Amino acid sequence: MERMMSKWENVVEVNLSESGVHPTTISELVDDPEVIEDLLATELGYAQGNGIIELREQIAALYPGAGPDHVLVTVGCAEANFNAIHTLLTPGDEAVVMLPNYMQIWGVAHNLGVQIKPFHLKEDLSWAPDLDELNDAVTKRTKLIAVCNPNNPTGYILTEQEMDAIGAAADRVGAWLLADEVYSGAERLTDTQTPSFWGRTDRVLATGSLSKAYGLPGLRIGWVVGPPDIVDEIWARHEYTAISTTVLSNKLAAIALSPKVRPRLIQRARKYIRRGFPILEDWLNAHEGTFSVVPPQAAAIAFVRYHLDINSTELVERLMHEKSVFIVPGDHLGMDRYLRISFGLPPDYLQAGLDRMHEVIAQLQVRV
Repeated sequence: MERMMSKWENVVEVNLSESGVHPTTISELVDDPEVIEDLLATELGYAQGNGIIELREQIAALYPGAGPDHVLVTVGCAEANFNAIHTLLTPGDEAVVMLPNYMQIWGVAHNLGVQIKPFHLKEDLSWAPDLDELNDAVTKRTKLIAVCNPNNPTGYILTEQEMDAIGAAADRVGAWLLADEVYSGAERLTDTQTPSFWGRTDRVLATGSLSKAYGLPGLRIGWVVGPPDIVDEIWARHEYTAISTTVLSNKLAAIALSPKVRPRLIQRARKYIRRGFPILEDWLNAHEGTFSVVPPQAAAIAFVRYHLDINSTELVERLMHEKSVFIVPGDHLGMDRYLRISFGLPPDYLQAGLDRMHEVIAQLQVRV
């Protein structure tokens, strides 16, 4: 998926592939003249390797009981997940991974030689997890259970009972729980932030970033929160993959997570999400019998099933080449005959992209 996005998202005229909300501008983030002067005076040296102390304190404040030594700042959540996998697993280990999912953790583990067993979110359960399948998949050999909550691509938010059940499955065999929580704060139906897996068991790594709920993917700031000894091991690998994040990104991230600015960014994200989904929903409903969707509880994306005789990557390639519109094919997320469509965008831009897609969809409807 990322290979396709890297090649096309900045080339097409309408990009409906991004899973976060429309990006925040620097002027939206920083509006205090004194802060601007401080940023302009920044020496462009290396930042503290594990993240500047102010930023780590602010991240830790999001996780009850955590302190700055529990936090490693990384180059996006992608680096946090990559180095966590390489710290916790070795070739031949067994991992249980939630599907559908952003497939980075699956891919990193697969390339490392890890045996991967899935447990699924079920569409007929409104994308709730099949906990019986999870418990059957977890064995004494399981070293890691990986989840994404809120989920990419479905937008499903695990209930407290489901989170406890996943934690209990990990505890039963002494497995680590790796929780990708980048969409926390991007809730569509509530102003209550999705709770973290942090603190539910002793062997939890919680990863996050500023890319999705904060609209700041260009800062490339993510993090992992966990026991200090394991975080220190991940930091050692961070020295190989990145050395550090940039000093400007650290400073801007600290501003974003400050008590004054963070609530404003979360509110901005939810506004885009709540305004955009009805536009997408109306467009889907206008194509009667072609699409079905379980409305996402969070995130700026919908995982849409389509009832057309075409592979999802083939459909996406047609949209790119014929209409210069880019969305994500479901087979890149572990499930064909689905599309992941972004809606956390300016309304006119979103509507224009959907309108361009109509002609291709109409042609395929005739073929069916």
